[in-house]
Amino acid sequence: MAQKTIRAVVAGRVQGVCFRAYTREAALRYGVKGWVRNLPDGSVEALVAGEGDRVERMLAWLHQGSPSSRVSRVTVEEMEPDEQFTAFEIRYW
Repeated sequence: MAQKTIRAVVAGRVQGVCFRAYTREAALRYGVKGWVRNLPDGSVEALVAGEGDRVERMLAWLHQGSPSSRVSRVTVEEMEPDEQFTAFEIRYW
């Protein structure tokens, strides 16, 4: 299966609602690697890497979001992987 890496920026009510923790749980469930972090503008950024179909399932989850979140927009761009990931982590910077 072809590998794929995407960068997604999720806008809406996605900070202060455990969005990053739920994103990490979803990433573990779908078997993808990468990271998620809050951005200063109130959105959340995620870098997701893995097999194409797994990345697509994770992207569908990002559109839905966590139980208390309200996703208004997801901006996605495909990336060339510039680092190797061994897990999916929450970043705090």
